Amino acid sequence: FNFNKLSLEDENDESQKGINKASKGGLIYGEYLQLNKILNAQELESEKKGKKIHDEHLFIVTHQAYELWFKQILWEMDSVRVIFQNGHVRDERNMLKVITRMNRISLILKLLVEQFSVLETMTALDFFDFRYYLSPASGFQSLQFRLLENKIGVPQSLRVPYNRRHYRDNFKGKDHELLLQSEQEPTLLQLVEAWLERTPGLDSEEFDFWGQFEENVLKGLEEEFALIQAKAESEEKDDLLSEFQKQKDVLLSLFDEKRHEHLLSKGDRRLSYKALKGALMIYFYREEPRFQVPFQLLTSLMDLDVLMTKWRYNHVCLVHRMIGGKAGTGGSSGYHYLRSTVSDRYKVFVDLFNLSTFLVPRHWIPKMNPSIHKFLYTAEYCDSSYFSSDDSD
Repeated sequence: FNFNKLSLEDENDESQKGINKASKGGLIYGEYLQLNKILNAQELESEKKGKKIHDEHLFIVTHQAYELWFKQILWEMDSVRVIFQNGHVRDERNMLKVITRMNRISLILKLLVEQFSVLETMTALDFFDFRYYLSPASGFQSLQFRLLENKIGVPQSLRVPYNRRHYRDNFKGKDHELLLQSEQEPTLLQLVEAWLERTPGLDSEEFDFWGQFEENVLKGLEEEFALIQAKAESEEKDDLLSEFQKQKDVLLSLFDEKRHEHLLSKGDRRLSYKALKGALMIYFYREEPRFQVPFQLLTSLMDLDVLMTKWRYNHVCLVHRMIGGKAGTGGSSGYHYLRSTVSDRYKVFVDLFNLSTFLVPRHWIPKMNPSIHKFLYTAEYCDSSYFSSDDSD
């Protein structure tokens, strides 16, 4: 094979007219990514013990990949929280950046949910071959995942105890301090709550959204009741009346602020009453230009909860498949402990899911007057708080 001859024959080939800049020195790919550190960070415990188990390499690489992606999620999450905290979100042009980064988090989580299928190529017996060497290391000890839970807003009071102890007791030194610090910082939930309380038009003197909505609901319920009452006595009518009463109780509960505060104190609600009003207003008027991006944000927050729940569920299924009912390597009850974390107590934006409970026929939604309609057609901006994608965060 004559390479020189091939080079001469192809000297007019456009695909070969580049310049090899790396040959002149400077930063190269492996150095930039510090691949020497990353690719040499897989130390098999089984090999150290003199019996190298092939699948332990897969186990390590997969978990390292999870931790790298967790780091990126935290990077995006912190930047979104900074935008909210610094008031940049008051300039609605910055909402596009928030949406972009939240969607990026969702895409990463989708990848992580699917990544379990790679681990599932390992059988339970394959895992058993090296599992003994891992103790007392445990996935529960993932600092980044615990930080992510805190920064999103998982309530400390609703966390499932780990062997009857506070989750933070399993971390020491700097890790313990970082967790404590994350608990004291404003969570994404708290920042979104404050943002929803400032929903444009919610406190407008020209448009009493909540008052008109309650009035329309009462009127609509009266009309529905009259239609049912006009029917001849039958089992079907009894069923309709029963369903109507349930619907009426649910809808009227929405206007009971004291009940909301009670549910909030129990942990059954997460958003303030005013924030809930703002969220519902965005849902009802999501087609208005000023509410289109906020509606996308609320959707992305639900996506975040859904994907976190799917990740937990896939983790539970994998653990059950691999170790059955055995205790975890860190000392927990294993599958039984993990199963207890797949519930609404770990779902941060549960109130956004529950908004669908209060959806009503479109003609019950208050009609906006021309003034408020124009107000919701124009976005608010303030050059002092706006920063473009070229600016540093």
